[in-house]
Amino acid sequence: QVQLVESGGGLVQAGGSLRLSCAASGRTFRNYAMGWFRQAPGKEREFVAAISGSGYTTYYTDSVKGRFTISRDNAKNTVCLQMNSLKPEDTAVYYCAANNVLTTSHNEYDYWGQGTQVTVSS
Repeated sequence: QVQLVESGGGLVQAGGSLRLSCAASGRTFRNYAMGWFRQAPGKEREFVAAISGSGYTTYYTDSVKGRFTISRDNAKNTVCLQMNSLKPEDTAVYYCAANNVLTTSHNEYDYWGQGTQVTVSS
């Protein structure tokens, strides 16, 4: 079992930046692909970014390409999402997730964090 805890959310103005972190428990963190998802009020949970266990392969949804960067440090059991040039449309609860294979489908992820709120004001 993997336990995930997100942190770093908050309130920022449009154009600002936030860095989200996800701390993972477990001895096999490097074997898991990691993903970031978000869910806004009245919307379905949406894929944001994912990274392979090695960190070599990354995926991003089109709306965040060039603005967000996902990274991981397997020695520290952490995954981060650097969020720059934030827009009001980025407002959502952001979730960290883990899975044994790299995928962009939230239905396929086995482990989830509690979520952290990101609010971008206009």
